[in-house]
Amino acid sequence: MNPRIALVILSLLLSVGLGVALARRGGGAARGPDAGRAPVIGLSLDTLKEERWVRDRDRFVAKAKELGAEVLVQAANSDDARQIQDVESLISRGVDVIVIVPHDGAAMAKGVAAAKKAGIPVISYDRLITGADVDVYLSFDNVRVGRLQAEYLVRKLGGQGRLVRIYGSKTDNNALLFKQGQDEVLQPLIASGAIKVVHEDWALDWRPENAKKIMNAALTAHGRDGIDAVLASNDGTAGGAIQALIEEGIAGKVLVTGQDADLAACQRILRGTQTMTIYKPLSRLADRAAQTAVAIAKRAVIVANGTVDNAFMPVPAILEEVIAVDRENLQETVVKDGFHRAEDLK
Repeated sequence: MNPRIALVILSLLLSVGLGVALARRGGGAARGPDAGRAPVIGLSLDTLKEERWVRDRDRFVAKAKELGAEVLVQAANSDDARQIQDVESLISRGVDVIVIVPHDGAAMAKGVAAAKKAGIPVISYDRLITGADVDVYLSFDNVRVGRLQAEYLVRKLGGQGRLVRIYGSKTDNNALLFKQGQDEVLQPLIASGAIKVVHEDWALDWRPENAKKIMNAALTAHGRDGIDAVLASNDGTAGGAIQALIEEGIAGKVLVTGQDADLAACQRILRGTQTMTIYKPLSRLADRAAQTAVAIAKRAVIVANGTVDNAFMPVPAILEEVIAVDRENLQETVVKDGFHRAEDLK
């Protein structure tokens, strides 16, 4: 069968299956908005302490309002118990659908169960909620994010070098997916001895200060001349690592990856202290999430482009593409898309 035809058929089957499931929920315990009433969407965020999530919130809320929906926003400050309380609060306020960016994807299964008991559909946004009956997962291809980071470093290193790996938070399923993509590229080279991982660790809660501690430990163990590159899983951890390199006087001499195309990271790329980032068109994802939330609130059929196993079920997934960005294509990607203004990057 022609692969394109197969893909179309798969999308249609996923669409129909999801639409039927939602229709059943709508005809049973689930409650949609009353006729003439604007849909009410609950948005439960892990944190608003990172630039990335402030952007997502603002774009999501704006798009939802444009579509005639009201959004109730909660942010848990990376506290699992508080985030579950936030979800319970949204349930008690009678929202029509809940969109969740979980701090801990496994812990949030409890919040999903509470929402489902109340007949409220749940969208897992950017980070996958595991072990739970999630209606839709919207994110980027996170395995590809890790693959692009590793491919970029390997190419820049000429296929060999000494590497420090700084992973994200273990409680975030995305951190595992980023590592999976990185491993797909690196493991053959590690096995051959071409790439040597001299130090690696997980940065709790993605905090830059924790990444800095990891980088300091690597520098103490291997010295300023014993490291060629840092595979940091996002821009926040890249920033922490770079601060340690600055203090050691070797920032710009060591390759450093990132992800999210944060403003500070793009500025570092132009200055030469960070080598690359992964640009994820957040506005596109936030718009799609808002559109999906409003459609689900109205019990409309949703078109997915794949599925993701969350250890409970194959979750219908809507995945957006990602782009590797460095000094060479920063202007034609991040700036051209309006993600950052050229004057702000200086």
